[in-house]
Amino acid sequence: MSNLENQDPQPPKAAEPVAAEPRGWERDVLEKLALFAVKEQRARRRWSIFFKIAGLVVFAFVIWSAFNYTKSESEPVGTHTALIEINGTIEAEGRGSAGAVIPALDKAFAAADSVGVILKINSPGGSPVQAGMINDEITRLRKEYPKKPIYVVVEEMCASGGYYIAVAADKIYVNKASIIGSIGVLMDGFGFTGLMDKVGVERRLLTAGENKGFLDPFSPQNPKQKEYALQMLGEIHQQFIDVVRKGRGERLKETPDTFSGLFWPGSKAVEMGLADGFGTVDSVARDVLKAEDLVDYTQTEGLPERVLKKFGVAVGSGVAKSMLNSNVLQLR
Repeated sequence: MSNLENQDPQPPKAAEPVAAEPRGWERDVLEKLALFAVKEQRARRRWSIFFKIAGLVVFAFVIWSAFNYTKSESEPVGTHTALIEINGTIEAEGRGSAGAVIPALDKAFAAADSVGVILKINSPGGSPVQAGMINDEITRLRKEYPKKPIYVVVEEMCASGGYYIAVAADKIYVNKASIIGSIGVLMDGFGFTGLMDKVGVERRLLTAGENKGFLDPFSPQNPKQKEYALQMLGEIHQQFIDVVRKGRGERLKETPDTFSGLFWPGSKAVEMGLADGFGTVDSVARDVLKAEDLVDYTQTEGLPERVLKKFGVAVGSGVAKSMLNSNVLQLR
């Protein structure tokens, strides 16, 4: 035999140990944890930047409001025309409420340097109670300050409750395309009885007093209650008619449609005696009152309310209010 054959065969070398890799699910968990940590850090950074910017915005708003308030109160006021604005729906809260408009009227009439008052109205109407309170106050102030006239100027719309207020003024100025009138009263709501029958919902209403569930939207309409509501609407409508007749006097050219709830453009309203002429805030102050310098007496909301509304807190309350206002009496 050859020497190669006599040699003992070499034992195979042992395989070198290889580092065990994490199994698939372990690797996924580690990757997800790392990714979550990165995302959380980024989110924390973004929120930090957001709150810093929001804080700066609020701080700047507070400084701006304080500066505006100080400036308006500290500057001397000479001979001027007092301006008060009513924008939007006339209701128990907000800039169209009696609580906001009446103090502004009182201050405007009492101002020694104001030669007259312009009440600028852009409103589709609203509460007959609030409109009546403002109308009464204008009537009282005209008697207390007989040499200080008050004129209403309409831009877009002065309808229903807005017109209820306007007729208390000495004169009403409009644009040719303004919407004027709608002398009527309504009470609106919904009836869900048909829908409830379809979906199998039963209304369980317990009352002490046969009319306590008056015009309940989830119960069939009661003819007796409907008749009562119509009588009440008719009475309030007559109050509205009387106020218009008293305010407009002989200028009013009545037709069968005047108190029907219809509305007209400003050009037609002047022909009907619902308005006196055409004009704007500036033209009335300059040409009628002869005092073109305007000072705004409109009562504005306080800083907390404005800030909250900027951040949308008022949205929820507005939705809730609209849901609760079913069957509310409206001059519209």
